Amino acid sequence: MTFLIIDGYSEKSRAGLADAGMSYAWQLYAALLKKYMPYAEYQVFFPSDAGAEFPDKHDLAQYDGIMWTGADLCINDTHIPSIAAQITLARQAYEIGIPSCGSCWGIQMAAVAAGGTVITNPKGREMNIGRKIHLTEAGKTHPMMQGKPAVYDGFESHYDIVSEVPEGGTVLAVNSFSGVQAISVTHKKGTFWGTQYHPEYNLHEMARLIVAREQVLTEQGFFTGQEDMQLLVDRMERLHASPDRKDLAWQLGIESDILDPAVREQEYANWIYHLVIPNYQAHK
Repeated sequence: MTFLIIDGYSEKSRAGLADAGMSYAWQLYAALLKKYMPYAEYQVFFPSDAGAEFPDKHDLAQYDGIMWTGADLCINDTHIPSIAAQITLARQAYEIGIPSCGSCWGIQMAAVAAGGTVITNPKGREMNIGRKIHLTEAGKTHPMMQGKPAVYDGFESHYDIVSEVPEGGTVLAVNSFSGVQAISVTHKKGTFWGTQYHPEYNLHEMARLIVAREQVLTEQGFFTGQEDMQLLVDRMERLHASPDRKDLAWQLGIESDILDPAVREQEYANWIYHLVIPNYQAHK
């Protein structure tokens, strides 16, 4: 089975994340794929890079699944050719019937490509850990959320939110910051499972993202300065290295939904086992 991983970050943005010690977004998705499907193959596409050649429908149809990473983009900036082209690509995946998944940018793509809308959250930025995400009634029985706690936390970094769910969309999880934290969209022949939060992150990756975003986070009042930011980052890094540190977990307000990969990554495991593999078996 072959997958397409779409990393929307530009070359400049990827370099900024790497300078802060963070993995590339595509690497986090590739690691997830290899964890749950060791023999799967994948290709990586960087649609925001200059000269990027987008696959046509024939090329796209060769993939058994598409994975959309997060990105520092605004999906309403359709005057930017690469963003408009990404939306077209997602629409083509729906038309072909390729199972898709994604986080942050991914959930917004799932909604907009099927006719939904995304807005800048009037509450501002949700950052680091999104608290008290809870399953909707539909989410409690949906295969994407199988194995998730009824209430859980998740890694977050976003301004924009899905404001209007498209026809064929089902909201699976919400919190007080966003009315759409997880969604399933069935449109034309395809299905796209997306989360606003980042199950592919861990404490180390989130800590490095905070470092990469230090200036804007300080300007927005998340930190009083560099020392304040570094105190949080250091605690997160120490807890990542020693997840049995009850003192650090208590100080940070972190439990197994963040620390345990089996809980944190459940949505992606479910996507593989409940959507991708059954679709592959039905069409091969």
